[in-house]
Amino acid sequence: MSDFRGVRRGSLLDSTVAGDMAISDVARVFGLRTSAIRYYEQIGILPPAMRKNGQRRYDKSALFRLAVVQRARETGFTLEEIRELFFGFPAGTPPPKRWHQLSQRKIAELRERMKRLQLMETLLKRVEDCRCHALDECGEKILRQRSR
Repeated sequence: MSDFRGVRRGSLLDSTVAGDMAISDVARVFGLRTSAIRYYEQIGILPPAMRKNGQRRYDKSALFRLAVVQRARETGFTLEEIRELFFGFPAGTPPPKRWHQLSQRKIAELRERMKRLQLMETLLKRVEDCRCHALDECGEKILRQRSR
């Protein structure tokens, strides 16, 4: 595993390392820019960090929250959907129910997107076989196909 400040990545949750991390350290762990972490705070996805000598300091709970945010981003959730994951359910709603509801909606969205992509591929293959001598001729053929 890769090292982080001389600590194996698997042991990042050791309280001596993750108990009080600077924003740059947290950013490095997640491969983010510090501005992204500040933005997550600004929009409420990440709770405000405690301050020490005017600098943001993060504890394990911030790492846990960012791990969820990162997984949600990897699966295609928008920031608004991530806000919904954290705050869009009644208090006490268990995580599996939250993930399931949002995942089902995202899967339906992905299926729609895949249909559109397949249509785009079909249309690209058609235009790839174009034998027209002018773009106006292409336009005429396209209009004829649509009117069928």
